[in-house]
Amino acid sequence: MTGRYHTAGTPPRTRAAGTAPGDDPPERGRLRAAWTLVLLTTLCAELTFTAVAVPFTWLLLPLLMVMYGAGVLLVREAAVRAGAGWPSLVLLALVYQLAEDGLGLQALTSPRLYGAADWGWRALGVNWTYWESQIGVHVVFSVLIPVALTDLLFPAARRRPYLRARGLAGTGVLAVAGVLGLRFVISGTEDPGYRIPWGWTAAFLVVMVALAWVALDVLPGRRVPAPAPARSAPRPVSAGIAAAAATVAFLALLLPPGLGPDPALGESIPLVVPFVLAGVLGLGAGATILRWRGAPDWSDRHLLWTVGGILTGHTAFMMPAAPVAALTGAITVALEVALLTVAARRIGRTGQRPIHSGRSGRSNG
Repeated sequence: MTGRYHTAGTPPRTRAAGTAPGDDPPERGRLRAAWTLVLLTTLCAELTFTAVAVPFTWLLLPLLMVMYGAGVLLVREAAVRAGAGWPSLVLLALVYQLAEDGLGLQALTSPRLYGAADWGWRALGVNWTYWESQIGVHVVFSVLIPVALTDLLFPAARRRPYLRARGLAGTGVLAVAGVLGLRFVISGTEDPGYRIPWGWTAAFLVVMVALAWVALDVLPGRRVPAPAPARSAPRPVSAGIAAAAATVAFLALLLPPGLGPDPALGESIPLVVPFVLAGVLGLGAGATILRWRGAPDWSDRHLLWTVGGILTGHTAFMMPAAPVAALTGAITVALEVALLTVAARRIGRTGQRPIHSGRSGRSNG
């Protein structure tokens, strides 16, 4: 992410270090930022991906906005109030992913839903390949990218809560409603009769509580080890191309072509092999971006190009599914480029600036 939201131990409504009194965002500005995050979360996570091959997904927009928007807004608000940085945001994104895919959709354990048990590695009653793919999707596309884009669009609110107490409570209620909606609307119709084993329900809840505790109580204010920063970041366009290629490769290792019934690399290769390769690729790509992010010349422009590369790679992966997917995907990519161009112009009006020095890349920020 672009830095710590506010100094650990500083009350959320206290001015953060390095900001002037005129930088405090007005109420209307914070609410615009909140609604922007809700919309971007839904677009980045689902409507630039699944809806490319399955256009009727747009009909689920109200449910998707509750499911994605409220959940991710709650994650972001919790991180801000705890004075947490990107490591905590990643852990909270994992909590969100377990709530959605584990408890809501029940897709992590179902032997039938999406055919995940057929095209991915399954062991101990868990669809591990599907789980890994959704960790990538929800950590990156549901949380990190929408939060990063909203921070870029609303820099004055970057380290501020968007919501007051009443709004936060309402968001929490909607987030729970979104998970229940997945259970009864999506899972109930796509996988009728399946109920996640109680043992896995308990395990998911324990892991969720542990991750949330570490994210909100242990990590804030602590130094978190990170890769040694690069001496200089690549050119923004190069960072974007590399991010797009890594995104396509990660998805291609885990998800079957066109989301069909066959394993991604064919039936002759053990399913655990692409699972391991995708994990290595994902961790390597994340470490590389962290090294670039620690470089002294890393700027908002680099971040925007990297985000743009990841998003367009996300969409491009779905385009070969069918002719309608190719057309829908081309339109979606064009819209992504247009919107990112608008964002770049808006960011440019405030001046291109380095986000932080390489030294700060080792902290929880």
